[in-house]
Amino acid sequence: MALQHLFFLLIVRPLVLIVLGMNVRHRERLPAAGPAIVVSNHNSHLDTLVLMTLLPWRLLPALRPVGASDYFFSHPLLAWFSKRIMHIIPLARQVTTREDPLAECSAALECKEILILFPEGSRGDPEHMGTFKTGIAHLAKRHPDVPIVPVFLHGLGKALPRGEALLVPFFCDVFVGEPLKWTGEKAGFMTSLEQAVKALSEEGYRPAWE
Repeated sequence: MALQHLFFLLIVRPLVLIVLGMNVRHRERLPAAGPAIVVSNHNSHLDTLVLMTLLPWRLLPALRPVGASDYFFSHPLLAWFSKRIMHIIPLARQVTTREDPLAECSAALECKEILILFPEGSRGDPEHMGTFKTGIAHLAKRHPDVPIVPVFLHGLGKALPRGEALLVPFFCDVFVGEPLKWTGEKAGFMTSLEQAVKALSEEGYRPAWE
């Protein structure tokens, strides 16, 4: 826990709050306690760091990003960082056994932790939101009383695009939506969630990127 706090205090917070210009709309809608699920579009590795920074500092030990096991746990050093510093919950992209792929996510919610989840799966192209995968619906069905907070992130894909290692200072916007809950039916829930994030993406004026 001490290493995580030092990493976020000395590296992540200065990066997010000083290097990146950050405009947050409706910050008060972010969860103040767990259990909860924060759902966002995904364009950059900065997405997770920004969301973890914007949530209350006291909640840092309870924040559990969900990431692909074949990526974040593919190398011993990366696996150590993912587990010990980021507290990432590994999720298999291809389920080949009878094991429950969402078991650790469910356990985290039962422990009143906060999941950070990107339903698109892998990082997409900036300003192009992909189709949401339905794993979030299965998780919501198991925990129908857990609030699901939609978030739209803009600019982070320009600050640190997929495949790039050099950070480019770029003004970023964060739009936080009203919490949603399980609607009782998968297709309707997924439509509501995608529409909520799309509506957030249309808030305010954002000039097109060149």
